[in-house]
Amino acid sequence: MPMTLTPRSFQLELSRGVAEITLSRPDRLNALTFEVYGELTATFRSLERSAARAVVLTGAGRGFCSGGDVEGIIAELFARDARGLLEFTRATGALIQSICELRRPVIAAVNGVAVGAGAVIAAACDLRIAAASARFGFIFPKVGLSGADMGASYLLPRIVGQGRAAELLFFGDLIGADEALRIGLVNRVVADSDALGVARGWAERLARGPAFAHAMTKQMLESERTMPLAAAIEAEAQAQAICMAHPDFREAHEANRAKRPPRFEGADLGDAPAAPDDADAPPTPRSTGLETPRV
Repeated sequence: MPMTLTPRSFQLELSRGVAEITLSRPDRLNALTFEVYGELTATFRSLERSAARAVVLTGAGRGFCSGGDVEGIIAELFARDARGLLEFTRATGALIQSICELRRPVIAAVNGVAVGAGAVIAAACDLRIAAASARFGFIFPKVGLSGADMGASYLLPRIVGQGRAAELLFFGDLIGADEALRIGLVNRVVADSDALGVARGWAERLARGPAFAHAMTKQMLESERTMPLAAAIEAEAQAQAICMAHPDFREAHEANRAKRPPRFEGADLGDAPAAPDDADAPPTPRSTGLETPRV
């Protein structure tokens, strides 16, 4: 799949270490098309080699994302054979994988409706800020499909627990922002006008922080999902030792002694375009014999 930081089907801005992706089909509540799926996946892959240190994902207008476009996707699926349907479902899952595997924190600013694929995309993000009017729905059973789509049955139990995940995926009912907060699906609920601003504030704060340590944190949150306790403790010991050898650890110590803000490596990249390689990606702790699992 070609890599891109110049998408045509949505907006992408990179400023001060924050990449902001705005789904931009407001007349369709930002419903996804084949093109949007492909470009989003390619963009998240490309951000791995960019100056972005944090990512904000939101939608233009009244909605975050209303899932697959009924006119642009669903109608065409009825004309596909089994092989063609599998190609499509694999492509939708690849988008979720690209979000989860990006070694930068991803924050969803959920304005309005997030249903179907839109709800799974929000769940794939590391942090979720919900507008008070936001609504979430894993509505696949409402249209005769399995609730386990695009990784939903992998992600949801880890966010809200097995029982609540089963309820959401079996019934496909919509829930409001307050209920989403109560069950732990979102991190914060704010006024409708504040959701994007809060998400930007969090992203800017992360962008000023230690990107290497943040990448390691995201990696370990994923790696330890299937580890027994002893393996997890050993993996964290290795991860922390690696971080202690990184210049950011010494910089934080020296800044504290000098009573000044730390200047973490790369935090002044600003609008720089693309880094030449993945030098800021932490190595995987190795004593468990496991690579970072792919979502």
